[in-house]
Amino acid sequence: MSSGTPPAPPNPGLIAALQRHLSGGGYPRSMSETELSVICKNCGSEVSPYVTECPYCGARLRKRAPKLERRGETLEAQQPRRKRRRRRMPRPGRPGFAVSTDRPYATIAIIAVSAILLLIQKASGDALETFGGLVVPLEDQWWRMFTAPFAYIDVGYLFVVAVGLALFGTGLERRLGTPPTAVLLVACGALGMLAAGVVANAQDDFTVISGGNGMALGAVAAWIAIRRAEVRGAIGEDYDAIGVAVAAVVLIALPLFAPTADLVAGLVGGAVGGLAGVAASALHHDE
Repeated sequence: MSSGTPPAPPNPGLIAALQRHLSGGGYPRSMSETELSVICKNCGSEVSPYVTECPYCGARLRKRAPKLERRGETLEAQQPRRKRRRRRMPRPGRPGFAVSTDRPYATIAIIAVSAILLLIQKASGDALETFGGLVVPLEDQWWRMFTAPFAYIDVGYLFVVAVGLALFGTGLERRLGTPPTAVLLVACGALGMLAAGVVANAQDDFTVISGGNGMALGAVAAWIAIRRAEVRGAIGEDYDAIGVAVAAVVLIALPLFAPTADLVAGLVGGAVGGLAGVAASALHHDE
């Protein structure tokens, strides 16, 4: 080659390759200075954290390279996003009754006393008023208002009332306790008998009223009032409203099948139980 021939222009690709080699082992300068922080366990070379295989020995470093994002003039690995925690909404109006696991002695005692009196009445053959039935027209024997809810002459009538008490009186007693539940059920039955006697006496009827439909409906109404306060605003803790409604309808319809059952006694007993359940929920929530 003659000395007068001008030199060939430099190869741009070769210059770029030399610059990459001098700037850090073949990786762009636009990457951050802290990128060479991974040591290959096979050959001990320091390599970029953004590769999956070692460029020197070919050893596998990771399953996949992290995603890159541009921050200014550098490329850095994306930071993992923090998951947002869902805030639990408060449950408004929940009184939070403590459900006891003790035996429902009040409910068991009411059913047992009624069953024993029915057996004795059937065995003796005496009239219902002998075992505490409420006789109308009313006389001076006001104590019959408390005994009439326990008096039965029909096994079917007692069975329906006992099932209602077992289903709803048990849940009521485990929330309120044995003494308050006993007082409430007796009050529902007695006040229901009082109202039924007053209405029958005003109509000049001569009849005998007995049975615990007022107690059973009072237990249902009180249980509904307490459970509605407990599950208000709570997702997935509702109760079977259809089943409760069916039970209430059966108890209300008892006078159609049991001659000594009275509709007024049942409705008044249910109203007393419902008011007591609302009052208990309000007092417990205030505490």
